[in-house]
Amino acid sequence: MAQASAEVAVRPVAYDAHDRRPFAIVDKRQATLSVYAADGRLVGRTAALLGLTPGDSEPASARGKAPSALQANERVTPAGRFEAVPGRNLSGERVVWFNYATNLAIHRLRPVAAAQRRPERLASGSVQDKRVTLGCVVVDPSFFDDVVLPTLGKGPSLVYILPERDPAIAAGTAGNARAAAAP
Repeated sequence: MAQASAEVAVRPVAYDAHDRRPFAIVDKRQATLSVYAADGRLVGRTAALLGLTPGDSEPASARGKAPSALQANERVTPAGRFEAVPGRNLSGERVVWFNYATNLAIHRLRPVAAAQRRPERLASGSVQDKRVTLGCVVVDPSFFDDVVLPTLGKGPSLVYILPERDPAIAAGTAGNARAAAAP
C-alpha cells in the first residue's frame, strides 16, 4: 500500500468509527480502490479507472452539466470524504453513488467505444493509462460484484478519495468535500 493510503486508512476508522459503516479509499496517485468492512478490515483492493483530468476539485464549469456535455478538462474525480449510497444508474445498473448530484459513482467496467480501450487500460501498470472516465471510479466487473456490492452495496457507506495535488484535502478534514449522495 502506498504511504498516503497507509496513513489515511487509519483515519476513517478512528474518525468515523461511531458510524459502523463500511468504507472505501480511492488512491488517485496509485489508481486503486480499497474496500473496507465497517470494522476496518480490508475486504479487497483493485486497480481503478479514474477521471480523465487530474485534479482534486470539480471545476466550476462542470456544475450542472449532463455527463455527456463535460469537456475533457471537466472530467475530474474530486478528492474528499463522501457519504455514499447504493443505487441504480439511468440504465438500471447497480452502482454506489458517492456524489449523486454530479453523477459520480463507483461502478463496474461496462462496454463503451472500443477506442477508449478501457479493459486494456484497467489491466495496464501505468497510472496515466487509468485516466479515462468522466469522473467515476470504474473497476473490474468481478471485483464490483464480489467485493463492492456485498460491502458497499447494502446501505450507506463512506468513500474517501485521496488528493493527488492538494494535501489540505484529506479524509475527514475537508468540510466542503462532504457531498451527500442520494438514491
